[in-house]
Amino acid sequence: MYAADFRAAARRALSGKWFLSVVAGLIALMVGAISYNGPELELKFDTQSGVYATFGNIPLSQDLALWIAGAAAALAVSALIMGLVYYTIGSVVTLGYARFNLELIDGGNPELGCLFSYFSWFKTAFCARFLTSLYVLLWSLLLIIPGILASYSYALVPYILSERPELTASEAIRRSKDLMYGNRWRLFCLQFSFIGWSILCALTLGIGNLWLTPYSHAATAAFYRDLTAFPSLDDRPHLPFSNQ
Repeated sequence: MYAADFRAAARRALSGKWFLSVVAGLIALMVGAISYNGPELELKFDTQSGVYATFGNIPLSQDLALWIAGAAAALAVSALIMGLVYYTIGSVVTLGYARFNLELIDGGNPELGCLFSYFSWFKTAFCARFLTSLYVLLWSLLLIIPGILASYSYALVPYILSERPELTASEAIRRSKDLMYGNRWRLFCLQFSFIGWSILCALTLGIGNLWLTPYSHAATAAFYRDLTAFPSLDDRPHLPFSNQ
């Protein structure tokens, strides 16, 4: 199967289910970051004047700067805790969204509830997301290309865990590398085939992503299904894989 075949399978699966898929994709996208580019509050320390702060170009008093520094420390701890919670929820939704798209491709009737159906395995979901990000980062420290290859090697981890949540994160990563051996270029071609749609989405100020997100993820689910033609991953012949 080629990129066009996966896109066609995605369109067939989404037929009559676009609204549900757009809502599911929007929920998945909301488990991310929102930036705000306003005036910057800066805390600085000088050996002569001590701690001082500026809001934009407006200087603040030293007492206020010290109070802000203490509040900032408390906020930093709170932000760290909230960040971990947010990261965990995002990891769980990643598995749920993979399952949602697999059910679409399989001709089922997925529900929005499946997005949050993997909280029983939140530790595995968290570890899998953390380890794949860490490994990609470490490979990227060598050169950009090894990092890109690693990201494709681990691309199927959410789909594997959505079907086999009892696996450990390391086992899912290994199975993803097995499946992607010799198939990274195919996945790259599939993702690159959406470049025209991505440009159109940019022209709509990102609104078009509401439809592109479910379309591209359903196509990736079809790609995963093409690689898992056997009844289960345990029935697949063992494939050699690189260390990436």
